[in-house]
Amino acid sequence: MATKPYYFYVLLCADNTLYGGFTDDLERRLATHNAGKGAKYTRPRKRRPLKMIYHETFDNKSAALKAEYAFKHQPRTAKLQYLAAHDVKILQPFHK
Repeated sequence: MATKPYYFYVLLCADNTLYGGFTDDLERRLATHNAGKGAKYTRPRKRRPLKMIYHETFDNKSAALKAEYAFKHQPRTAKLQYLAAHDVKILQPFHK
């Protein structure tokens, strides 16, 4: 029996900030964030719309949560370095 995948993801917000989270359904979670009903951080209008720029797949919830925690607890420069190491380039601010 296949295990349910869990994901760590990174969103680029309309105000050019980054948000990291975890989910078991990437499309649903992005839609929830863009509807203003996701995490407290992504609810303000100035942060929407959001664009998913990166995700990783994990076999269990614990591993996805650990990846989210590690990402969130570092400065923006380290987050950008992490994304660049995974071939994600943020060349310019996100435009609505």
